[in-house]
Amino acid sequence: MFVVGITGGIGSGKTTVANFFRRAGLTVIDADELSRECTEPKGRAIEPIRENFGPEYITKEGGLNRAKMARLVFTERNRLDELTLILHAMVVEETQARIKALEKKKAQAVVLDVPIPIKEGFLDICDYIIVVQAEPERRRERLIERGMTPADIERRMAVQMPPEEYARLGDIVVDNDGGPEELAEKIAEIMNEQLAARGIIYQPIN
Repeated sequence: MFVVGITGGIGSGKTTVANFFRRAGLTVIDADELSRECTEPKGRAIEPIRENFGPEYITKEGGLNRAKMARLVFTERNRLDELTLILHAMVVEETQARIKALEKKKAQAVVLDVPIPIKEGFLDICDYIIVVQAEPERRRERLIERGMTPADIERRMAVQMPPEEYARLGDIVVDNDGGPEELAEKIAEIMNEQLAARGIIYQPIN
């Protein structure tokens, strides 16, 4: 099974790229979504988070207090690393389980949407990695449209890898400073080169 990885900094448009693959009929495994499942009430990560960060980071309903945690981890990099360590193993385990299930169904390809390109469970299993990038100002514009404050944007961008580090990890770097139609054309070309060339069946996106 051909494994495509998508990664990039916040506001770069990697989720939009992942949605193009969904539109093409491929299964997308979203690491952020798996992480959210682990931090819902009764999720697997709740007790480790309570033990490492304190009960004040757990809501009265028993889930992660996301706003409070975000204020902490996006100002203190070591705490972000600590949270990532807790969640990473759980996300990798679930990702592997879903990939195995797809292999049993004889799926031809799967797409991994991963914001933090860690080696285990992403770089080491992807056959082809797409890095999505955009100029910082363009990213800020998109994030403000999502409702984020400028201060929150700067905190989040500050703890992420610089663009050149992301770029070194990719088989291709996709510039997403333009609009969705331009991005769709670029992804359609990648699909033709990487999927069609391997005989993988998918629905054209444009």
